[in-house]
Amino acid sequence: MNNKKTHQKLGTLGLMVTGLTLLPLSGIAAEETKQPATQPQSAQRQPVLGGPGIEQERSFPKIVSGKWTGPKTADGQPDVQGHWSNTIANHNNFTDPQGGIINDPNPNRRAKGPRDARAPSRVSDPADGQVPFQPWALEKVKEFQANFNNPVKPEYIEPLARCAPAGIPKSLFWHGYEISQYPGYVVFQFNSGTRIIHLDGKPHLPENIKLWNGDSRGHWEGNTLVVDVTNQNGKALFGRSGEFISENGHIQERYIFGNDGSRYTYEAVLTDPNVYTRPFTVTIPARRWTEKDQPNGWHFEVEPATHSGKGTILDSYERICAENNGGFGLVAEEGKK
Repeated sequence: MNNKKTHQKLGTLGLMVTGLTLLPLSGIAAEETKQPATQPQSAQRQPVLGGPGIEQERSFPKIVSGKWTGPKTADGQPDVQGHWSNTIANHNNFTDPQGGIINDPNPNRRAKGPRDARAPSRVSDPADGQVPFQPWALEKVKEFQANFNNPVKPEYIEPLARCAPAGIPKSLFWHGYEISQYPGYVVFQFNSGTRIIHLDGKPHLPENIKLWNGDSRGHWEGNTLVVDVTNQNGKALFGRSGEFISENGHIQERYIFGNDGSRYTYEAVLTDPNVYTRPFTVTIPARRWTEKDQPNGWHFEVEPATHSGKGTILDSYERICAENNGGFGLVAEEGKK
C-alpha cells in the first residue's frame, strides 16, 4: 500500500466490549500485553487493535442471534452502517489466520509462536479446523501453496494480485470495508469490489450468470442478517493458502450483530458436493471502527473528509491496484526510492 498515511506508527488501542454474550473460543494468548494467558475471562487483556495491523485478537466473543434492540433505519432494518473489519487477521492464511504464508521463503519474517497461542482457524466445523476437501481438491490446494512464492503459471497467482474481487468469504477478512443500507438493500463496499444484498424477495439471477462475489438474497431475523449466496464464478480463493469453492457451491450466511453496534459474528455454511466431502462452517469475528480510532492501513483506511457541514465524515481512501503475490503487498518497499 503506497499511501504513507496508512502506515503511520500507531499506538496501542483498546476495545471495550459491552452488551455481548461472551463465549470464549480457543486460541487465547496474552503475549502482546505480557499478561498471563491463564487469567480468568473477566480479567483478560484488552485486544491490541493497532501496531502492525495484520493480526489482532487471539480469541473473541461470539454473538448469538436474538432480538434487535438497537437503532433502525427508516425502512426498519437494524442500523449497522459504518466501517467494519475482522478482528483476528487478514488475508494470508485461511485456516491459520495468524500463521503467515505457507512455505514462506522467509520464515523469520514474523515470529509466530506455538499454534495454540494464535487465533483459531476460520473453519469452526469440523473441529480440526480444516476444509473437508475431496482428495483431488486438496491436491490442487497443495499445488497452489507449493508454487505461490514462485508462480510460474497463471493459476498460481492469487486473484487479488490481479485486482480481482476477493469473493466470499475472503472479502470479509481482506481489508476493512464499509456497510451502507438503503430501502431493500444492504451494500458492502470493499476496496476490491462491491457486494449488494437484495432484501426484496426477488429470486436469484439465472444460473448462467456468474459473479466474483456471487448473487446474494437476504432477510433480517431480529439482530441477524440471513443471506443465501449462489451464482459464484469459482475463481476466487479464500486466502493466499489457496482454498476455494466452485461455481456450483452454495453459501448460507448469518451476520449476527450485537445490540450495542460494536461487533458482529459472521457464520457461514459452505456446501459444494463437487469439491468438499461435507458442508463446513466458517466463523469470522468483526468489529466497528469509528472516528475515535486511529486510521489503520489494514482495517480502517480512512481520513476525515473536508466538507462545509458539521460533524465528522470518514472518507475511505481510493487505493491503487498494484500486482503482487507476496505476503504483505508493497509494505516492504515503503521508504525506498
